[in-house]
Amino acid sequence: MKLHWSPRSPYVRKVMVVAHETGTVSRLRLVRTVVAMTEVNPSIQGDNPLGKIPTLVLDDGRSIFDSLVICLYLDSIATSSKVIPGDGDARWDAMVRHALGQGLTDALILWRNEKNRAAEKQLVPLLSSLETKVTNCLDQLEADAARFGAMPFDIGHAAIGSALGYMDFRFGDFAWREGRPALTAWQASFDARPSAQATAVADG
Repeated sequence: MKLHWSPRSPYVRKVMVVAHETGTVSRLRLVRTVVAMTEVNPSIQGDNPLGKIPTLVLDDGRSIFDSLVICLYLDSIATSSKVIPGDGDARWDAMVRHALGQGLTDALILWRNEKNRAAEKQLVPLLSSLETKVTNCLDQLEADAARFGAMPFDIGHAAIGSALGYMDFRFGDFAWREGRPALTAWQASFDARPSAQATAVADG
């Protein structure tokens, strides 16, 4: 299977963490694909009309895209470890935590894009709103960290860990660990996992 991939994307990282955790990573052929909101990369258009990464292309030519959908697929073909609970409260708890981690990532990317605009073109209300949303997400994660830290690793953990790793990569001046000891400890445990160490976000 071909995976359109970048070492800088937190969405790709989440998929790669899941691939490592489910034992499906050896089935992936990584293809370095550069995408941007302001440009269209023709090399991915045939596989994903949205031009987004990650995009997974199966051996029969079918494409699967959106990072969560790819994670669902990898989990479905895993023969050993699973990261998505099958049913009941555990499944919905994991999916809601995934939504929080994914939403945090979405807000961070929008925030970074706006901060990178020329100062005179930046929308101050948007910057303020995004910072508030990011802070609220972090505070919620701090409140929940002890609880979800005691659970078996799942898709929610992958999304949260990838979001926080992206903060460290792109928002080094945002001291998100201050006043959040439980979340800090949990992220340290995430960073120690082999799947996280194999997929750390990096320039390249």
